[in-house]
Amino acid sequence: MNFVECHEEPIHIPGYIQSFGYLIGIDAGSHSITFFSKNITDIFRIENAEQLFDRHLTDFPEIFRSVIDSDLYISLDSFTKRENETHFDKVFISGKEYHISIFRNGKHIFLEFEAVLENPNKRISNKYDNFYVIDNEKELWEQLLSTLSKIVNYDRMMVYKFMMDGSGKVIAEKRDEDMESYLGLHYPESDIPKQARELYLRKRKRIFSNVYAETVPLMSRTVENIDLSFAASRGMSPVHGQYIKNSGASSSFSVSIIIDDHLWGLVTCQNSEPKHIDLEDRVQAGIFTALASNAYSSFKSKNELNYRLELNERSSQLKSEFLKHNNLFDSLADNKVKIKKLPEADGLVIISEGHTVTTGTVPDHGTIDRIAHWALENTEESIYVSRNFLKNYGQELGLDENAAGIIIYFIERSKKEMLIWFRKEFSEHISWAGNPEKKIGVFLQNGEEKQIVSPRTSFHTFTENIKGNSKRWNSRDISSVQAVRDVILETSHKQYNAIKALNNELRKVNEELDSFSYTISHDLGTPLTVMKLNAQMLLSNFEKTEKNKNKLTSIVEEIDNMAEMMHDVLQLSRAKHSEIELERLQPLNTIIKISENAKMTFDSPKSEIIIKECPDVLADKTMLHQVFLNIINNAVKYSSHQEDPKVEIWGIEEGDTVVYRISDNGIGIPQEEKHKMFKIFNRMDNAKKFKGNGVGLSIVHRIMKRIGGNVDYESSNVDDEHNKGGTCFILTFKKP
Repeated sequence: MNFVECHEEPIHIPGYIQSFGYLIGIDAGSHSITFFSKNITDIFRIENAEQLFDRHLTDFPEIFRSVIDSDLYISLDSFTKRENETHFDKVFISGKEYHISIFRNGKHIFLEFEAVLENPNKRISNKYDNFYVIDNEKELWEQLLSTLSKIVNYDRMMVYKFMMDGSGKVIAEKRDEDMESYLGLHYPESDIPKQARELYLRKRKRIFSNVYAETVPLMSRTVENIDLSFAASRGMSPVHGQYIKNSGASSSFSVSIIIDDHLWGLVTCQNSEPKHIDLEDRVQAGIFTALASNAYSSFKSKNELNYRLELNERSSQLKSEFLKHNNLFDSLADNKVKIKKLPEADGLVIISEGHTVTTGTVPDHGTIDRIAHWALENTEESIYVSRNFLKNYGQELGLDENAAGIIIYFIERSKKEMLIWFRKEFSEHISWAGNPEKKIGVFLQNGEEKQIVSPRTSFHTFTENIKGNSKRWNSRDISSVQAVRDVILETSHKQYNAIKALNNELRKVNEELDSFSYTISHDLGTPLTVMKLNAQMLLSNFEKTEKNKNKLTSIVEEIDNMAEMMHDVLQLSRAKHSEIELERLQPLNTIIKISENAKMTFDSPKSEIIIKECPDVLADKTMLHQVFLNIINNAVKYSSHQEDPKVEIWGIEEGDTVVYRISDNGIGIPQEEKHKMFKIFNRMDNAKKFKGNGVGLSIVHRIMKRIGGNVDYESSNVDDEHNKGGTCFILTFKKP
């Protein structure tokens, strides 16, 4: 009997599909049929399915007429140029409507069918921006579950986050009142093994409609081990099926939460009764999950940027203090409390120039000496980090609870100079959904008995008490230690000169600019994808008149153009020192298009936009569009609540420059906040009722400086009683 580890189970090639699906596989080159699911005869009138092998769908026009005539099949080669990209349509087969999904995987093109299901209980609007106004992690995921419950509505819906040790934790939950709560429970890594996580990263929506239903085998004469990684109806592994049964569920649905191209977690849903969700509803659930993931990533990146700016400020202050001294030891000793607090440690030890100085809660001097000797003998990296130092080396080094967690920075190994930060022991109590200990079970695979780690039979809470660890050192703690390292390197022996100062400031600015690019790519990229998905779905569902198809096709093309332009802007921002192409440009058409779109974007059809003289300017084409996009959008947005919103745009030549003015009669800008106007993520108090993230004007300011221009503004006082005011932004370009 063979033993199979969980991570070795070949879940992508089960050899069968679920009963709700129907599958035909054709050769990507010849388009001849190479495999199909045994139940294909249930929807197509085929007396002998064997006759399909090595033939084409077009050889059976009466049987496959609706498929052959579909837009997807007519343009099959075009739709399957990219591997693993799925396209959708609907067809009628024997009078019944089916979804058809087409994708290519390796040498085969898959045609997957499933019946269209009406969802009379669906209660959802196409409002996609709700997640972006939430700045609290817990509320964000609860909002996602609340939104998804109006689409799929399972008995239990959870957000499951993968932890650093590979386990998972339920961080949000929506369930029926009579069900036990799983909120806060942990699940061992073996519950979702490595190959399953890889599949969740590739195929982001996964449904098991009925774990008790019979599976449908795949039929083929020539192809073995058919890869069903991207098939929606891929059959579940017997181990996972038993796991779901043991949990008391009959059906499950999961959507991957992808952040920074990594599998961050899952939305996982369970139902006590068998339950199938229509393909369109599953796609919409995926869209909302992607939006929430994007909002979370944007929220985290903004917080991280704010932390980085704060850390830079604290590092600058520490550097100033270091430069008051003539030697490194005095610099460290006089600032020991500040250095201890940077990574939020309980204690700090400074070993330098033959001296040992401590602050906070640290081990005794004998233990410190043993730790220092151990570190010199057993580590190679310049910064060593451990949260389980007591657990791993407590007996060997005679440690107590004050040395559970440790960070060591080697200032200079040859001189045995180092900084050691300590954290005290933290009693950690982990509540598991059942005992995480592994048990061996037996299952059948292709008629052969195999041993594998058996899924748990109980999900009752099991509490594990973990000793010998400190609280986890996070990425901010490591960054703080690196900041101390940088201060030491830059100030040692007062060899700190103007060139280093300039390089350091440039590095900070570039890091800040990278953060802009990161935030913008998330804030703009996903809404574009959503628009395109909806437009493509309309193409397949809409009344197919030539006029309607042309309009929707035009929308998709414009979205692609916008995505390409956004990509160029982001690449230029990340390049930092890449060359820009200054040329003579006529802004009029750009201004007109942006103005028309702004009225639709901010739902302000009554806005009057007056465009006067628009002389040519010297600028970069992509950057010019970004400048006018941000300024005009702001003008329309902040005047949209006025009774008669009005925006005026005009340009005049003034000597060697061209000056554009964009004025509005909106909320205005308080004079006391003028100094903050172009700072990152800054928003005026009177603007917070409008949606925005405070990035736009900072981008405009940077671009105008980059192309040799300038941005300024004039604003009248705001009259709160009558809600009057107004702002005029002034853009100064070089004359071509």
